[in-house]
Parts: sequence; structure tokens; C-alpha cells
Amino acid sequence: MNTPVYTISAKAIDLVARIAEKVGELKGSGVYSRNLRLRRINRLRSIQSSLAIENNTLTLGQVTDIIEGKRVLGLPHEIQEVKNAYQAYEHLLEYDPFKVKDFLKAHQFMTSELVKEAGHFRSQGIGVFEGIKLIHAGANYQFVPGLITDLFAWAKKSDAHPLIKSSILHFEIEFIHPFIDGNGRIGRLWQTLVLSRWNELFAWLPVETVVYENQQGYYDALETAQKAGDSEIFIEFMLNVILQALEELPNRKITDIFTDINTDKLSKTELEFLEQIAGYLDKNGEITNYRAQLLTNKSDVSVKKYFAKFVEIGILKVEGKNKGRKYMINNK
Repeated sequence: MNTPVYTISAKAIDLVARIAEKVGELKGSGVYSRNLRLRRINRLRSIQSSLAIENNTLTLGQVTDIIEGKRVLGLPHEIQEVKNAYQAYEHLLEYDPFKVKDFLKAHQFMTSELVKEAGHFRSQGIGVFEGIKLIHAGANYQFVPGLITDLFAWAKKSDAHPLIKSSILHFEIEFIHPFIDGNGRIGRLWQTLVLSRWNELFAWLPVETVVYENQQGYYDALETAQKAGDSEIFIEFMLNVILQALEELPNRKITDIFTDINTDKLSKTELEFLEQIAGYLDKNGEITNYRAQLLTNKSDVSVKKYFAKFVEIGILKVEGKNKGRKYMINNK
């Protein structure tokens, strides 16, 4: 049986400990488990970001509208990608992460009406290109079913920590490239699945958003690990991403973070925006317009509008001008 080659570095061990501590803090606060709206926002952020990594141009607002059944102007295949990804993530807690049939079922959801071999391993060779340069050639298609079967058999028996195991699975799926299309989306989904079996919090954690914000680093880590024949670098990268995603979640109620907030003064979209940036503000004490754009996928104009409202009603205060402008929680 083929088994993955990986090294667990001291850095990875430290990151696992820090992540576990952060998960414990969030679980103890109980805030996240009760906030169904924040769960939904983060699920949609995960979908939008995972698709954006694969060059889908739809914004978070458009993704939300599609899921809510509203008409959206966009490329038909991009709209279909959103609908498919939503179905794949909605069934997340039903999959067995170590069953090949569930892996294929998830791919069927993810690529329905987009590829001919949706829900089936590819029947031809494939390569990942940067321009005309071949970056990575997937495994010989004839070996794919056996490689995935061996990978899942290893994962089921392995006593590696789920944080480590999920990262290895993610890397190996990208390395094998089992499908004609959708490999990146499925790899990220499968890591989320393994993590959610460890702690359900991860079913709603927008790890994909942080990957998208660090997209070049993601590709570099994949390439470096592939060349090394060892997933060590990729494991470290993903653990860093997971920790960052956790640190950006609010571990206190929004009314504790913004002590003078009057939610009656905020519209639904304004409150959702505030919830998306609350964790970052709580941890860092300040936020820029650009960082808020990354966290919420809102335009520069929209973010300025939200911040202007929050400053006007006294939730936030502002310092600096132009690119140096920063917003902070108003504790007066």
C-alpha cells in the first residue's frame, strides 16, 4: 500500500498546540455555536473564496444572492459553480472522509453540469500549467483509483492529529489530481471535512478565505512540497492559515466587543459586515479599509460607506488619512 511521505516539524507541533488552545477558547465562549447568522456568513465566504482561487469572479454579495434564489448578472458557468459548491458544502457533515464513494459524491455535487466526468475519476492524463510551462503532472489516470483508495485507507488507520492528517490529505489530493477538474475545490473541502469530524467548528470556519488572501503562498507551498516529495512545508502553511482563520473569529459576543452598540441602528447588511470584521478588530485593535475588503469581499466604496456609518454612530473611531487611515473600536 502506498503511504504519504511527510515530516512533522517542531513548527508544526507548535502550531497544532496553538490551534487546539484557540479552539478550546472558542468552544468555551459558546458565542460561535449560538451565532447561526455568522455561521451562514462564513459558509458563504468559504464558498466564494474557494471558487475565487479557481478564478471565479463573483463577489460575496453575488454568491449570497445566488444562494437566496435571486437573479444575478454573471457568467453561467460561474453561477453554476456557486450552486454546486453550496450543495457540496451543505452535505459536508454527511460524508465519511475515508470512503471513496463519498469523495466521488462530493465531486458530483461540486462539478455537476460543468464537466462530463462529474463524480468519476479522470480517464486521461492531466497537467497543471503556468502559461505554457508545466508545473505539475497528475498521476497516471490508470493509477488514480488505487492511489486514492490507499490514501483513504492510510488516513483511516493513521493516528496523526486531525490537523496534520487533514493537511496531508489536502496535499496528496492535489498531488494525485484525481479529477479532470475541481481538484483544488475538492482538496480544500476534504480538509474541512476531516477537521469538522474533529471539531464541528471547522464546518463553518472560513479557512478558504485566508487561503485566498494568501493565494501565491498556497501555490508556492504546494510546489515546494511536490518538488521535495514531502508535504512538510504544505502542512506548516495550512496550519498557519487555520490559526489565522481562528484568530479572526470573534470569541466574544459582538455586544461585548462593541459595548455601546445599538443593533437597532444597523441594517441587516451593516450588522453582517460588522460581524465579519469583529474578530479581527478584537484581536488587532484596528483595521484598514483594505483589510476589511479582504475579510468581507466588499468594494472600496462599500467599505468606506460602512465605516462612515459606524464612525457616525460612535461604534468606531478613525485616525489617519488616505492609505494610512485606520479604524478602531471606540471605547470612550
